[in-house]
Amino acid sequence: MTFKRKPVSLVLALVLAMATLLSACGGGNKSSSSPSASESASPSATASASASGQASPSGGADTPEEVKLKMLLVGGKPADYDAVFTELNKLLKAKINATVEAEFLDWADWSQKYPLKFAANEDFDIAYTANWAFYNDQALKGGFLELTDDLLSKYAPKTWEAMPKVSWEQAKVNGKLYMVPNNNQEVTDKAVLIREDLRKKYNLPAVNSPETFANYLKTLAQNEKGILPFQAKAADGWKWHELDQILLEQQNEWNLVDYNIPLAYKLDDASGKVFNVYDTPEFKQLLTYYKDLSDNKAWSRNVVSNKNDQWQDIKAGKAASYAQNLGTVAANLAEMRRDKPDVELAIADLTPDKKKIGAISTQNGLAIHANSKHVERALMLIDLLQNDKEIHDLTMYGIVGKNYEPVGDNKYKAGPNAANYTGFSNWGWNSPLNRTDASYPQEASDMGNTWLQKVYHFPLETFVFDDSKVKNEVANVGNVMLRYAIPLEYGLVKDLDKGQADLIKQLKAAGIDKVQQELQSQIDAFLAAAK
Repeated sequence: MTFKRKPVSLVLALVLAMATLLSACGGGNKSSSSPSASESASPSATASASASGQASPSGGADTPEEVKLKMLLVGGKPADYDAVFTELNKLLKAKINATVEAEFLDWADWSQKYPLKFAANEDFDIAYTANWAFYNDQALKGGFLELTDDLLSKYAPKTWEAMPKVSWEQAKVNGKLYMVPNNNQEVTDKAVLIREDLRKKYNLPAVNSPETFANYLKTLAQNEKGILPFQAKAADGWKWHELDQILLEQQNEWNLVDYNIPLAYKLDDASGKVFNVYDTPEFKQLLTYYKDLSDNKAWSRNVVSNKNDQWQDIKAGKAASYAQNLGTVAANLAEMRRDKPDVELAIADLTPDKKKIGAISTQNGLAIHANSKHVERALMLIDLLQNDKEIHDLTMYGIVGKNYEPVGDNKYKAGPNAANYTGFSNWGWNSPLNRTDASYPQEASDMGNTWLQKVYHFPLETFVFDDSKVKNEVANVGNVMLRYAIPLEYGLVKDLDKGQADLIKQLKAAGIDKVQQELQSQIDAFLAAAK
């Protein structure tokens, strides 16, 4: 996508300069040292400057004071952070008279530290957030600033214009917007990465269904010593089996409303009737499938405490498969072809004929801290991150010749130090300017394109559950899932019927019925309002 520059007229520039001079000479009750005062002095000029992809020079009428922005990101701090952000700040200084400093919350403990940053009211302006990273929670608690149409159109005009309307709607909580979502359609379905060379070694059929996958896992368990057929990871508070999204949700064409609770509805059910997935024949059948795999040593008996890096275990030859989103497994496949071309991997879609769900826009995004003193400038930065080609390339891929090499206008290849700028949440500003890795496997591109054509749009696609009235019950239910559902699903419970009964009993004691009633009430109201 290309954008035409619209320079600010000379007349407007002179008028703004006169206004600034008069303001500086007297009158006015606002202190000239106040960031909010200076940034609000001429919003139209700021919007015009941002719309062109660049702001007035340092000291210009719209951004007279240099501002230092602080950003909260999720993931490990990349080794080349200083080099990349030094270059970024040179560009930001020229475009919006600002610099930015990022703080990184490491994957090991980000979920504990993230809410504490808001509870302590720490000083920062922008935070990565997502539907899986405290977006609803902080929006309802007042941690994020409400973003009005006026604010966005003035200070993030490129984003305001380019973002599909449905994306803005999907990002609203109780009718209000608190996030600038990423502008990049994704499919949320998961796939499985397998050792294709081992499949061929045993002349197994193509892995494209739950049955063929089970056959693959059990064959490897019987014949390949020292290789774990499936690398599962139930640690880090994840409340579901690694394969549940594929074999429970995708296979049955359900949508789990919130991964903190076991409540779902059928995609094609116009009434939006909610049910407890743990209390269904489909779940009971899946337990038998999992127990068979567990008994046949498809995964480790220590799965509940396993914290191994799944991909690194596969790359090291210690494991033969794992489940993840398509983009991640495609990147793994490309990395293996680069680093260990003698090892053949393949991407397996276990539910190829099922409906696909497009990720709602809150899959990734950026929010403004409610107490930010630099709201306008923060929005201008977000606008540049999504829409300025030079800044987007730099922050997404690093330094040319070092971290990456551009290939044409929309592809790239890894540079010699590619590993030094990766692994953190710069996905928060995914946009149409994203480049595709030139080594991205063609089969992954083909699969992704096929999935996009199968995306199913349903009445509750933009529905977001507000759990504020049942917060305690949701927490209690989550604890039950960890204690009872995880061991049951990984085949660690001998008596499946008793294990399922105990799980349902404990969920009821934790308040699942109250949660389900509140959820159903909100869904009914949502559907009624949409008519």
